[in-house]
Amino acid sequence: MGQSVSLPTSTPATPSSAPTCPVSHKTAENSAVSCPVAHDTPVAAPKAAQCPVDHTVPPKAAQCPVDNGGLNPLNQMPQLAQAPAPNQTIYLPTARTESSIPRDSSNRWDYPSPQQFYNALVRKGWETPEEHVETMVDIHNFLNERAWEEVLRWEKREYEHDDLQLARFKGRPGEISPKARFWMFAGWLFPSRFNSEPPFDRHDWIVRRPRTGEEVRYVIDYYSAPPEPDGSPVFSLDVRPALDSFSSVKQRIAVATEETWTSFRHNQKPDHTVREPKE
Repeated sequence: MGQSVSLPTSTPATPSSAPTCPVSHKTAENSAVSCPVAHDTPVAAPKAAQCPVDHTVPPKAAQCPVDNGGLNPLNQMPQLAQAPAPNQTIYLPTARTESSIPRDSSNRWDYPSPQQFYNALVRKGWETPEEHVETMVDIHNFLNERAWEEVLRWEKREYEHDDLQLARFKGRPGEISPKARFWMFAGWLFPSRFNSEPPFDRHDWIVRRPRTGEEVRYVIDYYSAPPEPDGSPVFSLDVRPALDSFSSVKQRIAVATEETWTSFRHNQKPDHTVREPKE
């Protein structure tokens, strides 16, 4: 009621065809049975076993991890700039003072300027009041001049010419020399007679004798001494040739013998002071 159902329209019946095989036999029915893998495409031959590391790039030669290209070979220090250091608050002079120490036949060594000296302290991480830097430079220069005078006194024993040169040098503040260790030990045993404080600095100087071509290494220990009553600083230098050659050993023994004999004679010297007779 009220619903209509539509039925599909029937198509006219066609004569039924004879049943056929679902596989088409129109292609070559008598073709030979073939391998399912195509062999007409050339296949590359398998590669020989290889090392996974590429050896075509030559390995780099072993190198020092420290870049020494920026070091001055004459003093083993980097080239110090004259520009103010970060957070520097006062102006420091950039003029350098020429020393009396020959570097070669025509030049003398120049001392660092106060600005360079301060930059070196900053590079080492040493906190130094900027207003004291110029005084420190003056003391530094004075001590090196005195050290060179001591070197000349030693050299007069072995070298009669006056053309000595300071070929190069190296600061070694963290390395205590064997002699300094000996005096520190003596100060520990006899504190009332010897100072047990280590040197505050050490330099190794290479002195060249131009006439003979020889080079002699000197060790210099810098000590602080008790200040003067007015507060002026006092320093002590121990300058001597290093014990790395027979000539230096002989020279050290001769000087030590002379100093001991001189001290003994001074203590044994008779007293010629004229005094009034006692009543």
